[in-house]
Amino acid sequence: MRFAFVVRSFMFALLLMVVSGAMYAQVRVAIAVGPPVLPVYEQPICPGDGYIWTPGYWDYNYDAADYFWVPGTWIMAPEVGYLWTPPYWGWGGSGFLFYDGYWGPTVGFYGGINYDFGYYGSGFYGGRWEGGHFQYNTSVWHVGGDFHNVYNERVSITNENRVSYNGHGGIDARPTAQEEAATRDRHVGPVAAQTAHARTSRSDPQQRASVNHGQPGVIATARPGDFKGNGAVRGGEVSARAENSGARPVVHPNDLPAMERPSAPSSGNAKNDKKYQQQQSKLYASQQQDRQKLQQQQDKEHLQLDKQKADAATTQQVEQKHQQQTQQLQQTHTQQTQQMQQRQSPPAHSTGESKPK
Repeated sequence: MRFAFVVRSFMFALLLMVVSGAMYAQVRVAIAVGPPVLPVYEQPICPGDGYIWTPGYWDYNYDAADYFWVPGTWIMAPEVGYLWTPPYWGWGGSGFLFYDGYWGPTVGFYGGINYDFGYYGSGFYGGRWEGGHFQYNTSVWHVGGDFHNVYNERVSITNENRVSYNGHGGIDARPTAQEEAATRDRHVGPVAAQTAHARTSRSDPQQRASVNHGQPGVIATARPGDFKGNGAVRGGEVSARAENSGARPVVHPNDLPAMERPSAPSSGNAKNDKKYQQQQSKLYASQQQDRQKLQQQQDKEHLQLDKQKADAATTQQVEQKHQQQTQQLQQTHTQQTQQMQQRQSPPAHSTGESKPK
């Protein structure tokens, strides 16, 4: 009997370990509409040595049927050498699924999402562990002048997209072999301070997407759960700065700045200049047409909402979709223009070497 009891206890403990490990990769019930774009905000100053920045993200309140913003915050690493892999939303075939974040010795895949502050879609650039102490990269993270374990390493950011989910019109990224290995490495889930921090955000109506329209009441905090302290970055402050600077949120193509006509090339080769100018004009006309088509599509959806007398939550979901569509269109056009400019760059000067026959 004693032996059987020991075996059952061992099997139960093993089951708990398996379930616990699986929780870090588990997903929740699929959501039909993707989360809003990521807000732009300033990082509060690091409160002390050993704290790791965990970027803000959109979570989902199933009771309220609404997304809510969990502010970015500084968290004490659970173990020396551990780094944070942020959570992310990804398309699962019939809806958007949430993948939990976790702590481990290596930063894994987080959907290719640009969370800023060292988490630019792949890898991690905020700092590194050396000799049992965390070294902070001051070009990426905001730390005080009394920090001595710092270095300054510039980071080139190629992904400026604020879309907050992977797949289905969002970020097109797949995990590398190293990122896949990180999910199988030893790691732990969010610590108690992070769980409490998310719970506080969930209970605050100002954090809900349907209420804040993409500008949460609190976007970031210096310490977890401290939504009212001096280190809290509030959405109203960010909105006020945007208004003072004359900026307005970009939701529809009509909100985008007017497109500038490309200047005439002057490489000295009249034939090539004429060819490039024709290509530029064609691209300009195509991009203008893309804007008009998307605006017309979104206008039709607005009319449908009016006819259906849609409630505020449904309207907000549609506006979030429109904002994502517009930002994706803008990113595509930027890439097209850059590719055009690269093709028009003059060829390298000859070095005088003979060409192979």
